[in-house]
Amino acid sequence: QVQLVESGGGLVQAGGSLRVSCKVFGIIFRVSAMGWYRQTPGKQRELVATITSGDGTTYADSVKGRFTISRDNARKTLYLQMNNLKPEDTAVYYCALSPPGPYWGQGTQVTVSS
Repeated sequence: QVQLVESGGGLVQAGGSLRVSCKVFGIIFRVSAMGWYRQTPGKQRELVATITSGDGTTYADSVKGRFTISRDNARKTLYLQMNNLKPEDTAVYYCALSPPGPYWGQGTQVTVSS
């Protein structure tokens, strides 16, 4: 059974940092490309960053230079380090396969105050 469990969100002031995590169950994590996505009310879910099984990464232009995606295959965990956060980064953050399949976690709320 595939499960994706996000954690680590919270409230932070603009300019601050947060790291969100995603524990993955039920897939062969080390060979899977993964991604972080985010969604705000009334908007479509958008891709934030991806990482391949070989640690190749891509980022949305809006987060390039501020966010870093990484993975720990031994812990089957995906991370997103977010620095210099802006109020427009406020969203629910989800991890999923890349490209995304039918499996999504519950997400973790990140709120950036100005």
